[in-house]
Amino acid sequence: MEIEYNSTKWFIAGIAGLLIWIYYFFPLLKNKELFLPSNAKKGFRLFFRILACAVGVVGWVYVTYSLTLPRIPMGKAESKIEVNDIFMVMDCSRSMLADDFEPNRFEVAKQKIIEFAELRPKDRIGIITFAEKIFTLLPLSTDIELVKRVVPEINMGILGNGTNIGDALGVAVARLTSSPTKNKVVILLTDGVSNVGNLTPLQAAEEARAQGIKVYTIGIGTDGNARIPSFRPGQFQNIPGGSIDVPTLTEIAKMTNGKFYYAKDDTSLEQVLSDINNLERTEIKKSGVVLYKELYYKYLLIGFILLLTSEMFRRVFIRDAV
Repeated sequence: MEIEYNSTKWFIAGIAGLLIWIYYFFPLLKNKELFLPSNAKKGFRLFFRILACAVGVVGWVYVTYSLTLPRIPMGKAESKIEVNDIFMVMDCSRSMLADDFEPNRFEVAKQKIIEFAELRPKDRIGIITFAEKIFTLLPLSTDIELVKRVVPEINMGILGNGTNIGDALGVAVARLTSSPTKNKVVILLTDGVSNVGNLTPLQAAEEARAQGIKVYTIGIGTDGNARIPSFRPGQFQNIPGGSIDVPTLTEIAKMTNGKFYYAKDDTSLEQVLSDINNLERTEIKKSGVVLYKELYYKYLLIGFILLLTSEMFRRVFIRDAV
């Protein structure tokens, strides 16, 4: 296998160290502190100085090479994790801008998704957004930091008008079908009635039940009238209170052994988390990390021995003053 180098920036430091060492090894700019008699064997000392210098240079080469952290990949080590697979399916229709939540339903839903992910570090979380169209924002992932980055970027209006609950639920079910986990969960957050799409919500729920997928449904909104921004800047319009399709959401949850929650405040999602915490996790294989045979310590040891040998030659045979 080919050698890989985990760090190359320290190579320059090794070169700098070699140059500094050579400068101090040859005292060209230093005053002599040791005077030998005229009959001293200068040829003998010169030979050992050259030999010591060569040994030292080779030693610095080894040290410098070790600083690049050479290593040989030996393969991957498989690991296993216990998880639930959970898809968050979030309504992004215009009514989610209603101001009966602070600042609105849309922003509260996004914040709760992030809080949910932070509480489930061992689970795989996926996110699907929908209005008239469906979009898989995030496939199943254990990367909580990724969830925290992408959720704030969810925007209103890019998926058209309408509330396509059936198709959104159907996409989540399709993505969970191939999952090897025992517990597959969909959490559906919506404030409206399905009015577009190819699948009805109950048809999608039927498929979820066939695949053993639980669906927790959350109707977001208060009983009273709520306002949404009108198309005129600075003005609002009322939307009917109680517009959530409670019977359908309740039936979806009942069919799939999930639960329906009426989120009249921002605590209902926490109740869902409490229920999911009781689910048994399934052990699955996770992509393993690459194992390496580290080589740097061998070169570092050889370099250290050669530099030590060079220093011994300098002190014993050349007798440079230090």
